[in-house]
Amino acid sequence: MTWASGGWQEIGQGWWQILNIAVALVLSAAIGLERELRYRDAGLRTQTLVGVASALFTLVSKYGFSDILGDDVILDPSRVAAQIVSGIGFVGAGLIFVRRNVVRGLTTAATVWLTAAVGAAAGAGLPLLAVLVTASHFLVVYGLSPLARKLPDTRFSIRQLRVDYEVGTGVLARVLERCTALNFVVEDLGSRHLDGSSEAAPRHVSVLLQLRGKQPLSELASALDELDGVTRVVTGDRAEEEE
Repeated sequence: MTWASGGWQEIGQGWWQILNIAVALVLSAAIGLERELRYRDAGLRTQTLVGVASALFTLVSKYGFSDILGDDVILDPSRVAAQIVSGIGFVGAGLIFVRRNVVRGLTTAATVWLTAAVGAAAGAGLPLLAVLVTASHFLVVYGLSPLARKLPDTRFSIRQLRVDYEVGTGVLARVLERCTALNFVVEDLGSRHLDGSSEAAPRHVSVLLQLRGKQPLSELASALDELDGVTRVVTGDRAEEEE
């Protein structure tokens, strides 16, 4: 609402705008949940905040300056929304890093950019396009990723391996040592506590490793499975899908 001479007047704060924000919240949270389940840095909270904020910026751009419009004041409602594209680049740039001449985080940064676009579309009153782009995200992630994994492996291919182990047994250091001994390069890893952990019992952690190497991944899995404290080793597509 903005203050008018006759009292409070609703401008751009009706049920339709609330629905736009809600659409952005649901869709960006869906994208964020997928990122969270894949151990990515920009997960549920980050993606949701980016989507909702983008929707609000778009609504502010459309309705936030209606009270100052007049014969001498003309505003371009696209200017504020246009800054979302450049502004979100700073967030994406912070997610990209280079290690050992390998660029990491590009997909996560692109996903943040996509979430901002989804939020902007929802805020602009284009829910169908927002839903379509969100569906496209899941199509790319769950459709193209398995296809990419079926391509012939090279020493540059990234393969995934999941190791579940007990905390406090020094397993992670030995896992990394075993990977290095078998000429695997660990490009990235993410970890989380498994359900069912309690203070009375040893906590169990699941680590998802991103690896490069020419050797068969089954050899590494067998070597890791023999380590004391390791409860399970999963390779391939199941390493990322099983939770």
